[in-house]
Amino acid sequence: MKSMAHVLLFTSILQSHPTSGQSFLSRFLSKEVEAPAAAAAPQQKPIMNIPIPLPGSSNDNNDQPSTGSGDVIISDVIGKERSINIFAGFTRDVDSVSKRLEDQSERTTVLAPLNSQLQKLPRKPWEDPEDYETLGAEAYEGNDGEKRATRNLRRFVEAHTIPASPWKEGEKVDSMRGEKVWWESKDGKKVIQPGDIEVSSVAEQVSNGEVWVIKGCMNYA
Repeated sequence: MKSMAHVLLFTSILQSHPTSGQSFLSRFLSKEVEAPAAAAAPQQKPIMNIPIPLPGSSNDNNDQPSTGSGDVIISDVIGKERSINIFAGFTRDVDSVSKRLEDQSERTTVLAPLNSQLQKLPRKPWEDPEDYETLGAEAYEGNDGEKRATRNLRRFVEAHTIPASPWKEGEKVDSMRGEKVWWESKDGKKVIQPGDIEVSSVAEQVSNGEVWVIKGCMNYA
């Protein structure tokens, strides 16, 4: 099935070393085009239904946070967290986000979904049902297809990037996508609103912000 082929492609590319100048997304799409095309647009099913093996990791929460000090910035540390390394790869593919995370003067809170949460999504972060309805199964093939995928991925990643840190409870902030987001305490836990998304942990605290690991995904429709 094509869905299983996507799983294997996604997994192999995640574990491979990137080719110079080639993004994670473009590597996935270039390999995906080689797979047999489906006769119709894919049904909305979870993007991955087998676990991505993460070397040396037995659960989603076994990394210890760094404490913010010195000149360490978010882009230096987000990729080392095994439980969120899929999303970390996405941030490098979105220029607006990657530049912000590299900027010492830009304060940011990154809401990074666990790998296990990304695996449960009904569609890949770079897919849009409207693209399939309009263009069919070849919606993301060729240069135009990659542009569409890049646009959609940017929308997803920017929805998880909050241009504020420290971020106070109840403080409503526009995400980089432009939607109001805030958090509140429930039963001693941070919960992101809208969506009631629980914060699993604060994985990193560095000079230009924090990385919050979340048990869900922000709305990216």
